[in-house]
Amino acid sequence: MSRRYSDVAFTPAVRALQEAQGSRNHYARYDALDEPDARLGPGERAFIAARDGFYIATVSQTGWPYVQFRGGPPGFLKVLGEADLGFADFRGNRQYVTAGNVSVEDRVSLFMMDYPGRRRLKVFGRMRAVDGSVDPEHVNRFAPPGYRAVIERAFLIRVEAFDWNCPQHITPRFTSGEIAAEPALREWICAEAQERTGQPGSPGASATKVPGLSQETTA
Repeated sequence: MSRRYSDVAFTPAVRALQEAQGSRNHYARYDALDEPDARLGPGERAFIAARDGFYIATVSQTGWPYVQFRGGPPGFLKVLGEADLGFADFRGNRQYVTAGNVSVEDRVSLFMMDYPGRRRLKVFGRMRAVDGSVDPEHVNRFAPPGYRAVIERAFLIRVEAFDWNCPQHITPRFTSGEIAAEPALREWICAEAQERTGQPGSPGASATKVPGLSQETTA
């Protein structure tokens, strides 16, 4: 954890509760760190570039938080530098809640998950929109190759702070592509399903260790 993340996340109310619960001394050490800026290292940049989705929170004009999942092909969330990210805003249900929120309040929070690896990266940032009708050339830079979707705008995020979370309580989950690429995992899922249901070939979940993998649960 960086000092900058501590400054953003640990408000006076949070610090007071940490004090009351006995964890303040542990987190107080981050206040002494000398880190004026949030800069994504090679590990963070590689992790972000590999994501095929993330959760993003914005704040409405009435103060309500709003969380949305954004998905696309791996790499659609682009790393533009040590503290800058960007992605294309594909046309969806046309409610425009996220876009409307950041038009008046630019602060956002992102959760990026690696479920098989049980890793989670949290990011605080400030986000602005670039309208595709105003600057189509700039917006089209964020179009994933071969991905057929209408792009209405691009979102640019200036990273303010980030932190990695511990793997506790992150249940490993696998995509169909990951299962297809891992024979041991595929065989284990089929065997577990057959054992529980008596029907072969039906994927399921168990708390048993997956052969050949470090994770102990799957869902």
